[in-house]
Amino acid sequence: MALSRSEIEAMAPDQSALKAAAALLKPAKWSSRGMAGGLVWGECQGTGANPYRVAADTVDIGSKCTCPSRKFPCKHAIALMWLHADEPGGFPPSEPPDWVGEWMGRRRKSSGAAVPAAGATTAPKNLDAAVAEPAAAELDVAALEKRRVAAERRAADVRRQVVAGLDDLELWISDQLRTGLGGFLGEMPDRCRRIAARLVDAKAGSLSSRLDELPSRVLRLPPDERVDAAIVELGKLTLVSRAWRAAPDDPELRREVVATETRDDLPGDNGGLRHGALWEVLCEQIATRRDGLVSVSTWLLNTGTDGPRFAVLMDHFPASAGRRSGAFAAGSCFWAELLFYPARVPLRAVIAQRSDAEVRADVPWPEAGAADPLQSYRDALLAAPWLLAAPMVLPSGRIAEDRAGRRWWLDEALALPVEGAVPDIALGAHMDAAAGLWNGARLTLFAARTNWGRVGFDA
Repeated sequence: MALSRSEIEAMAPDQSALKAAAALLKPAKWSSRGMAGGLVWGECQGTGANPYRVAADTVDIGSKCTCPSRKFPCKHAIALMWLHADEPGGFPPSEPPDWVGEWMGRRRKSSGAAVPAAGATTAPKNLDAAVAEPAAAELDVAALEKRRVAAERRAADVRRQVVAGLDDLELWISDQLRTGLGGFLGEMPDRCRRIAARLVDAKAGSLSSRLDELPSRVLRLPPDERVDAAIVELGKLTLVSRAWRAAPDDPELRREVVATETRDDLPGDNGGLRHGALWEVLCEQIATRRDGLVSVSTWLLNTGTDGPRFAVLMDHFPASAGRRSGAFAAGSCFWAELLFYPARVPLRAVIAQRSDAEVRADVPWPEAGAADPLQSYRDALLAAPWLLAAPMVLPSGRIAEDRAGRRWWLDEALALPVEGAVPDIALGAHMDAAAGLWNGARLTLFAARTNWGRVGFDA
């Protein structure tokens, strides 16, 4: 039984949620849809590699989505129910997938978002208004000018708050150096958490997240390496702070300090940010952040010789949503045109177009390039010295283990310590090429081509 349009309007948190849901009504946005009785579900492609999984119970009202939105129901759930109300034929009857069954098994009946009773006082919400174009009278010159002035005022206010936050950050860094790094290392989690909270108040959310994760990056190193690592981390925080002050409108620096722009904000008409190529899926990195979100990074390698060599697709979802199946299999290849976020070293991207044609998985990798494998890392730091790490293709080499049990990537002239798990099959195997992420202290390997075949690593 489909919900009526008036019921969907009533349960929406506000009119802006309906407006956002209206943009998701195109069937092409949904890779799959289905229904069973009063239960409907679908997968909606967002900005990340994995689609958002959405389910709704139209009888005992409730919904679930794997997106990180704090609105309930979110725009994806509203769009799913809206599509079902307008076009129920687009939901073929089928057996619910496992993830829908798991949600139904966990939820308690009548614990979802109930439809407000008739006569309840709520802000006006209307589905037709959500899809309607603004009236010409609403777009007169005076209104547009008023809107522009208000936007500039808000931007100036945010900028002042960020500047104040960066002032506090740089003073805090000076205090850590002045009082001694020994004390800083002993109290790093608490000290970083306090300044990170101050940066949240100052609208510098991205920099706050970086500070929140700083202790885990430093403290997992051996004790004799922590002081040097702390100096590097504090130095890079100072560099990004000074760079933002010099160019606060720079999109990359805004992403590093304030917040990441949405996919809709990406300048897709800029030819330098789009690149079509045959990409190999190297690996998937999964990490749980301190804010409760799970971050999934899908690393891709351009198997051609032109354009960006690496790309990373980022996806986030609440930890409470449980483990999600990946959108790509490691080692698979596909042709796609990627839209890169503006950056001095283009890396983060979203898929603009993708071909469904199958591609053989043994496509040759590009050559490592420079005689020194670390040259690409140095080039990346010269362009953006605040970077924490940079991916690179390694030439022929091997992985060896020393007497202390530490793993190293070796070639004739270089030895790099390896972080993370290394399959036993990779030890001693001849690697024709390898790809990984170097942060200046440790190498996190993604994958390698060896005489045993392709080897993946738990990145």
